[in-house]
Amino acid sequence: MLILLPLIGYVLGSLPTGLIYVRLFTGQDLRAVGSGRTGGTNAMRAAGLGVGLLTAFSDVFKGTLAVWLAQWALPAETRALGMVLAGLAAILGHNYSIFLRFKGGAGGATATGAAMAMWPWMLLIVVPLGGGILYFIGYASVATLAAAAAITLAFALLAALKLLDPLFILYGVGALILLAWSLRPNLARLLRGEERLVGLRAKRQAAQVTPKSE
Repeated sequence: MLILLPLIGYVLGSLPTGLIYVRLFTGQDLRAVGSGRTGGTNAMRAAGLGVGLLTAFSDVFKGTLAVWLAQWALPAETRALGMVLAGLAAILGHNYSIFLRFKGGAGGATATGAAMAMWPWMLLIVVPLGGGILYFIGYASVATLAAAAAITLAFALLAALKLLDPLFILYGVGALILLAWSLRPNLARLLRGEERLVGLRAKRQAAQVTPKSE
């Protein structure tokens, strides 16, 4: 089971929810829109806020379900390791989907969902932090990496307080590495000053370039 559950997690993560929702609601191929990724941010660009939120929720649930299955199926002595492996596998599946020729999203929502299954209060840390950075700073890549760093630090603190198995720190570190690797193109654009803006700054930028009516 310790080998089978990460495979299940990978398949769950591979389900291209954003691609499915955007095609259902608009008929578009999400891979041909914006960044070409299949996550919530690009789904929002393609089909609006509602579809973006639906995609994000579904991507969160993929990670949560993968970890829950490991938690339920494994004995106590291997449970934490199985949960970590299943969560990381779900991120891999989302980013390199077997259904999309090993392409996909950036993994932030799925990483958050898996972390929430390990420690439910993570929701109160990651969502305000990631959402705030996304809205006020405007870069999805920065919000994603900040959330992953927060997950790692939270697990390290909980392990130091002996409230959680130290193996969960490996999940945080692994998730941060996987997300940073998938976001390499975004980080390169960010350094060049070419990364796409969203949120408040994007609205202000759009308002500045829109000509005033006479």
